[in-house]
Amino acid sequence: MQFSERRARINRVVTNPLFRPISGWVPLWSLVEHTGRRSGKVYRTPVSMFHTAGGVAVLLPYGTARDWVKNLTAAGGGRVKMSGKTFDVTNPRVVPTGEAVGLLKPPWRQLLGHAGVAHTLLLDSAQRR
Repeated sequence: MQFSERRARINRVVTNPLFRPISGWVPLWSLVEHTGRRSGKVYRTPVSMFHTAGGVAVLLPYGTARDWVKNLTAAGGGRVKMSGKTFDVTNPRVVPTGEAVGLLKPPWRQLLGHAGVAHTLLLDSAQRR
């Protein structure tokens, strides 16, 4: 098992349950709500998320083949909770992080640009609540 796979598993089993209650309320820790492709179960996954002009950008430090990314892509979107606000998102697409950097405002542009993450998921914001 690769290091990134081990780290992702530790996050899924240990870190995510610890941080899920505060995710969506504090900067950099947000939640993505997605529905399982096979199970139909609703999941809430803590992620690092940043506002863009038309939605949000989500770092993909564990690669593009994560279940939550596949679930959002298959469903055409989901919901996110960021800074205490929950809203629907659509049009999920994985792009090189360099492409996503230009959509962010400082200081997030610099942070994302230096994060060393190859890919970022972009989601368009639907109606905010």
